Amino acid sequence: MAPALTAGALAAAAAVALLAASTWLITRAAEQPPVLFLSMAVVAVRAFALARAVFRYLERLAGHGAAFTQLSSLRVGVVARILPIAPAGLGAAARGDVLSRLVRDVDDLADFPLRVIAPLVTTALVSVLSVAAVWFVAPSAAVALAAWLVLSAIVGSAGTAALAARAERHIAPLRGELADRVLEIIENLDVLSAYGALDERMQAVRALDARLRRASLRRFLGAGLQAALASLFGGAAVVSALLLTASAGLSGPVLAVVVLVPLAVFEVAGAVPAALASWRQVRASAERVAAVAPSVVPAGIPVDRPDAISRPADPLAPLLELHDVAVTWPDEPVPAVSGVSVTVHAGDRLVVTGPSGVGKTSLALALVRFLEYRGCYRVQGVEARDLPQAAVRRVVGLCEQDPWLFDNSIRQNLLFARDTATDDELLAVLGRVGLAGWVAERGGLDARVGERGALVSGGQAQRIAVARALLADFPVLVVDEPTANVDAAQGESLLRDIAAAAGTKRAVVFISHAPVPPELVTARLDMAAARHPLPAPV
Repeated sequence: MAPALTAGALAAAAAVALLAASTWLITRAAEQPPVLFLSMAVVAVRAFALARAVFRYLERLAGHGAAFTQLSSLRVGVVARILPIAPAGLGAAARGDVLSRLVRDVDDLADFPLRVIAPLVTTALVSVLSVAAVWFVAPSAAVALAAWLVLSAIVGSAGTAALAARAERHIAPLRGELADRVLEIIENLDVLSAYGALDERMQAVRALDARLRRASLRRFLGAGLQAALASLFGGAAVVSALLLTASAGLSGPVLAVVVLVPLAVFEVAGAVPAALASWRQVRASAERVAAVAPSVVPAGIPVDRPDAISRPADPLAPLLELHDVAVTWPDEPVPAVSGVSVTVHAGDRLVVTGPSGVGKTSLALALVRFLEYRGCYRVQGVEARDLPQAAVRRVVGLCEQDPWLFDNSIRQNLLFARDTATDDELLAVLGRVGLAGWVAERGGLDARVGERGALVSGGQAQRIAVARALLADFPVLVVDEPTANVDAAQGESLLRDIAAAAGTKRAVVFISHAPVPPELVTARLDMAAARHPLPAPV
């Protein structure tokens, strides 16, 4: 920002000098001196006019270039902070609100150098230089100018803060809440329409939009008040300079310069209250960004240890070993999971059962290191804390209850699991999960699945997710409620296809409310019990 700050200060100084030179030229010309006495002033007026335009252009060019460069690294940095705590660390933040923080609030942070630092630095430099210049001609006028500048900054800032500060702090949260409400309606439009709840939700959105408009209006009223106060104090500075220097024996041109220079100085200084208002909004946005992307990972979210090592897999060790494992969500005092002990070998089919809220999904998130754990959890003979999280996730793969499908083709939804896979390999893995005929009917791998899988059924989405996991070749596959979105007959077929597709070299952990066919099960884990011995084979 240094070039932009320099150009901005020179542009503002040129504006003040332009007014001073123009005032002197017009006043001196009224005395009808020989034209040679005016030539230097004429050249100065032209030079300052050109300099103001050139430096203003350079300020915008350099300032916005620096801000956009910083914005790019800033947004990437915010996402980089979010990644280690997602998804478990974002549980309290709604998706629309998170999106608003990543877009609008981060954009607001780019205003800090442009609308806060630059105006304050420019105003400070130009004000000091202007007061010093006036001091050499009329010290009393310089003192009055400095006093009115300080008074304008204090009163103008206090006035706008009293009128608009609360509104400025609430604009960013209201934007986030509005974005979340709108996203909720768009995503659930069919359900809301079917149950007659759409009008009620739309009314809530209108009310929230009205609150946001009122807050924005108060902010602009504050800006209007600031402009009015700047004009008032600028006029007071002019009157003071006139009263203090009228009898000082100054020549007409010099007196005119001393009296009128405050107008140009106050035009520059009028940016101070606006800069402070922008600072309040930037601060509110910064607090919202910091809340969703903290510099310190909150307790309960795993962090890679500096001394983490990636050991070679022990072929004789079980794939997973859990002994007295407890799991706690961030900011939750009570553990979601307690006293879990289980061992999983290659070829095992473990079923995790229990009522809703008992911690089945929490256990699944801990297995893939989205949540921290207490106790002993070994992956192929190595304590999970001693391994990088990425190394754990190369062993344990998670298929969530509502798998995420991208608004793209079936091919692209599979390729990111292994981007070197050929079409034949993709069709083969789809056949293993029972989707070969369905894909052929849809026209092949180029068929689109829609946003979040809107064009496929719940069972088909679950099978695509399993195919993706098989393509990634996880030794342990954790499937969370695979039958939640299908009927009983399709659910049993899906469970059998998953077990068959996994083969004998992989272990499968079924987290399921629905009963799993006994012949598919090698061990069971009841999460409803407080403490669990090693589950006996079925």
